[in-house]
Amino acid sequence: MSKKFAQGFYEMINPQKYVGKTKPYYRSGWENRIMIMFDTHEHILQWASEPLKIPYRHPITGKGTVYVPDFLITYRNRSDQIRAELIEVKPLKQCMVEDKMKPHERATVAVNHAKWAMAQKFCQQNGLFFRVITEQEIFYQGRKKR
Repeated sequence: MSKKFAQGFYEMINPQKYVGKTKPYYRSGWENRIMIMFDTHEHILQWASEPLKIPYRHPITGKGTVYVPDFLITYRNRSDQIRAELIEVKPLKQCMVEDKMKPHERATVAVNHAKWAMAQKFCQQNGLFFRVITEQEIFYQGRKKR
């Protein structure tokens, strides 16, 4: 049986930029594509994969658990300021509830929102920014959809 998603250890081109504690492992082709960008983009100063654990309460079970964001990056923005961001890579369909969703799909969205609320709080307390990147940002071609 073949794997459903691309997975593997990322081979760094610029290992001096990587500040993670473990070798970066991608769990999808999208994460791999993002790693390539972080590794090679001149304005990305540092990056780490699955850099930390943020406690949160699971909205369905009520139990305490942890959320591990996909990436932490430090970069120089267009205004020449240095910014740090936690980044999560997710399909758009796992980001917002739609009318025709099945119950398990709605549950996925609810869990993601609980994680992201705690990530946002963590970032505010630690001077970071938080962003969810979907296929819309990964595959953006510089023009708006009509």
